[in-house]
Amino acid sequence: MKNKKIYLELFSTFFKIGAFTFGGGYAMIPIIQRDIAQKKKWITEEELLDIIAVGESTPGPISVNAATFVGYQTAGVMGAFCATLGLVMPSFIIILLISMLLSEFSELKAVQYAYAGIRAGVVALLVKAVISMGKKCPKNAFSVGIALGAFLFCAFTDISAIIIIIGCALCGILMSVINAKRGKTK
Repeated sequence: MKNKKIYLELFSTFFKIGAFTFGGGYAMIPIIQRDIAQKKKWITEEELLDIIAVGESTPGPISVNAATFVGYQTAGVMGAFCATLGLVMPSFIIILLISMLLSEFSELKAVQYAYAGIRAGVVALLVKAVISMGKKCPKNAFSVGIALGAFLFCAFTDISAIIIIIGCALCGILMSVINAKRGKTK
């Protein structure tokens, strides 16, 4: 009975996140942080940062990767399945309905303004997520340099984000090796 309860709770929590968050995976990060890390405490905020880092370097949307990871951490393989299904189900239902109706309503000004408003709201959610995650990141010259370098490469080159993430990871490993040789723990 206990397992069924946690499976249902994982499904319903991620269904709610999937149903009421517009703008994709990054827009879901502040909601996942609030509902999953702060309220339910299924993961820590530090683990959320790790999930985001790993989710960026693995195939698939970051929100799906996060749901799968949280579900697995909380209740094993079945928990991962329930959390992931809960997250993607609202999008599937909404896309199905929109695809049936879009051709009839896409020319309406109200619909176009609604999309513009949603896009603006998503930008605000992304800025909030960046600020919140920035507060949790290490604050040293190396970390700031890596973040700034990654941003510049993403913003001003056509280098794949995957290559940039791998490069950042390699820089982190290199710094870890250098620090270990110097006798530093961090």
